[in-house]
Amino acid sequence: MPTRNTQTVTEVGVNNRTATHLSTNIIVKVENRIVSAIQEMSYNEKRTIKQIDELGTDGHIDSCPTKSTDITGSCKRIRWDKQRIAEAFARGFIHISAQRKPFDIEIHDFFHDSNPDNYIITVLKNVWINSIDQSYSTSDWTINENMGFEAEHIYSFISGTGKNVVTGVSNGQEPLNSLNLYEQQADVGLYRGALDAAGVLNSYLE
Repeated sequence: MPTRNTQTVTEVGVNNRTATHLSTNIIVKVENRIVSAIQEMSYNEKRTIKQIDELGTDGHIDSCPTKSTDITGSCKRIRWDKQRIAEAFARGFIHISAQRKPFDIEIHDFFHDSNPDNYIITVLKNVWINSIDQSYSTSDWTINENMGFEAEHIYSFISGTGKNVVTGVSNGQEPLNSLNLYEQQADVGLYRGALDAAGVLNSYLE
């Protein structure tokens, strides 16, 4: 049943349910290896938006991005099973100066469905490590390591089909559900962003 004002669904039919997303249904993989002993992982997507003003008008008349999206993140891990944090991410080194090429991080979300074909996979593409911090403490004998990183690109898709997570669209031949096709294609990684497709000035017609 939905709530009165916001229509939030709290029950389906006569059954109770848990709709709150849980981190116990997330695994992190690099080159098909599961990264163990992660205590915390986060990533951020940011881009700068320019507000356009003009003389004679009080208020912004338009807005647009002025640079590509930056993807940064961090991971906190307990040193586990003789592996330091870079080694746990399937790297053959322990110091960031040794990194020669980037790698991909995959986050597998199986909260929605236990069928591996229905996992939501988020890919952090071409990751470079930019910091590794270690701490030793007499108050806690466990060794904690923190890793910071930057990625070139991020996208998500349904594992078995490669389709868009929200709409189920994988190419222009399928229903758009009244949502922008270029946005849906960029979200599954077909493009690095949606603004390099033609017709931005006419996007209100799409």
